[in-house]
Amino acid sequence: MAKTLHSGRVQALSGSARVPGDKSISHRALMLGALAVGESVVGGLLEGDDVLRTAACMRALGAEITRHEDGRWHLFGRGVGGLSEPADLLDMGNSGTGARLLMGLVATHPFTSFFTGDASLRSRPMRRVTEPLARMGARFFTRDGGRLPLAVVGTASPLPISYELPVASAQVKSALLLAGLNTPGETTVIEREATRDHTELMLRNFGADVRVEATESGGRAITVTGFPELTGRQFEVPADPSSAAFPTVAALLVEGSEIVLPGVGINPLRTGLYQTLREMGADLRYENRRDQAGEPVADLRVRASRLKGIDVPAERAPSMIDEYPILAVAASFAEGTTRMRGLAELRVKESDRLAAMARGLAACGVVVEEEADALIVHGKGRAPRGDALIATRFDHRIAMAFLVLGMAAERPVAIDEAEAIDTSFPGFVALMNGLGAAIGSTDADAV
Repeated sequence: MAKTLHSGRVQALSGSARVPGDKSISHRALMLGALAVGESVVGGLLEGDDVLRTAACMRALGAEITRHEDGRWHLFGRGVGGLSEPADLLDMGNSGTGARLLMGLVATHPFTSFFTGDASLRSRPMRRVTEPLARMGARFFTRDGGRLPLAVVGTASPLPISYELPVASAQVKSALLLAGLNTPGETTVIEREATRDHTELMLRNFGADVRVEATESGGRAITVTGFPELTGRQFEVPADPSSAAFPTVAALLVEGSEIVLPGVGINPLRTGLYQTLREMGADLRYENRRDQAGEPVADLRVRASRLKGIDVPAERAPSMIDEYPILAVAASFAEGTTRMRGLAELRVKESDRLAAMARGLAACGVVVEEEADALIVHGKGRAPRGDALIATRFDHRIAMAFLVLGMAAERPVAIDEAEAIDTSFPGFVALMNGLGAAIGSTDADAV
């Protein structure tokens, strides 16, 4: 039985609220803490289902991980190459990031692991990561189409490789770099377009030898040297810019709003949405800039703004791939047409996000065009009708995006399978309602 939520039009949003810790960094903190020598202490870890699955899997691989009452996580690692064969399935739930990165981690350990996940994750392609890892010596046994459930037979004699990513993917890059930790020599990943670099930054923070060099074609070559001695660290996880995107856009759309979101990560490879919103006319400012665990952070101050449609450069997609659903909502209120291109990757996320956004926006009265790798939203400079029940297909970002739309639409918007939100943003409803939103349950259950 799926949980249904509705969101209705509200007065100005106001106040300050900290969104949960960065999901990408939280996954990596658990994995690298499990490989480090000594104790790591991590504050601000995202405690959504995706990250908790990674924590459970790292325990199954031999790491000692505990959460203390003060909310800080303590990890005692096994050292590079020290993970042990899990006694049971590694169930990644809905987490594509956790699954792909963890495959890289175990691929160069000499034991067999079995991966599974929920129905959504089992439908997602894994060949993009299994094929380069197979070049390093690992073997994979998968369902048709390279999908989960699958078995990883790790190699006892891994081979370093130099691999050029066919498409921009921080997940594939990170999987190969993690595999390279337990591989002799140097493992290099070449990317034509820069993707989020949390893995490189965190590897350095733990003591690994990582080089990043520009290529002649304008891309980047990232090289990790095998068998480093990683040392336990203590750090705070920045607030997640992808999660901050939802209250940010809500405050832009609801007239008279002004909110502050403290401690948000502003890594330039993650802030394409904020650059785009500014180009659309958003009053969005970074205040109190500082560094946190090697990552730049700032407090975001957001004021309600009149937005205009723009053409979003396709090359910006890697820096905002998870934020297109909420950008499409912002575009539906803007004056004029917003064209978003280079979005083929959205077809293979938790759902086909391109199709889901096009269907949902149309149901809310927005004029929208869907192309193979593009979404074109024709805004009219006023609130869309709303008045729709959106099928989220258990996609947390689709769910949150349409709840935001409902806050400023003419009529309320409802979403099904609202429990999906907890995979990345536990406490989303309470946080938004604390700022002035009106999100609540409809019927106790929905079909």
